[in-house]
Amino acid sequence: MIRAFPASGPNGAVALTRMGTPSMNITLHIGAHRTATTTFQHYLGTRTDMLTQQSALLWGPGRTRKGLINGLYHAAPQGWKARKDARKARGRVRLQVRQAAMSGIEHLIVSDENMIGSTWQCIRSGRLYPSIGERLARLGDAFGQDINRVVLSIRSQELWWASAMAYAVSRGHPVPSGQTMTKIADDTRSWRDVITDVSCAIPDADLRVITFEEFAGQPHQTLAVAADVDAPLDPTVPWLNRSPDRRALRILLQERGEDVDLIPDGVGRWQPFTDAQAACLREQYADDLHWLIAGADGLATLIQDPARIETGTSLQVGALTEGHGNDNGQERLARPG
Repeated sequence: MIRAFPASGPNGAVALTRMGTPSMNITLHIGAHRTATTTFQHYLGTRTDMLTQQSALLWGPGRTRKGLINGLYHAAPQGWKARKDARKARGRVRLQVRQAAMSGIEHLIVSDENMIGSTWQCIRSGRLYPSIGERLARLGDAFGQDINRVVLSIRSQELWWASAMAYAVSRGHPVPSGQTMTKIADDTRSWRDVITDVSCAIPDADLRVITFEEFAGQPHQTLAVAADVDAPLDPTVPWLNRSPDRRALRILLQERGEDVDLIPDGVGRWQPFTDAQAACLREQYADDLHWLIAGADGLATLIQDPARIETGTSLQVGALTEGHGNDNGQERLARPG
């Protein structure tokens, strides 16, 4: 059974009943990036029969990025063409939602981390998803505010940024400068602000937050959080879209004719922040988790992995920042991402 720290607010479900359409639950799985979202999407994409048996349907990136919401995020929405494209996008979404409901689907899962922006936009601005509120407000309008659940996955900031930067560099973007690292480390925007923006954009949805540290490698548990669909553990699920390590990044820079010394030599994860900067980002994450555990001002619910070892009446020292202890009998390994 999934355990949660419940929010104190009135977040509730909204059923799709417009124009005689049968009731259907809609979940947005919005990422964030670098939190095992590709693994989750692959897991669902290879289990369509299981989803069909439980009257569930996945709309993944293969659908959302191939015309479904084209025109929804114009940079200048005040223009005539932009307004026309946005109307077309809203029409496509609502038509296809209605068709899914009429076909007997009871739970629609829309999973695409690009719905909230991109990692490069975050790096360029030095902030966590600065436009997430506006983007989700437009998406909520496209779905007619019939979204009843939103799932957001978060990760310790110093590792999230490191993974995002490594991935961006591997896709051809330049290695961020030291000034960028300082700007990110000094910025006060944290997951708490991201969660607040999501709640304001889609206020009637049940906003559920999961952590990469607990749910990575367990897509069946993420599915249970997103859609209350029962699925068994599958240890053969591949770990997809990992960020490249230092050695791989240096090879890529060399192939592109760029300065390989921008990435330190050696093996293992590239950590672009200084020790002091990384400590500051870890402290931000600890504050975010404490806020979520305390109820998140009624805006969201922090979901806890049911496989996690039980703690006592008080949290163990370091429980928010350290993983499972060694030899705890769970036979689970932390994987890089």
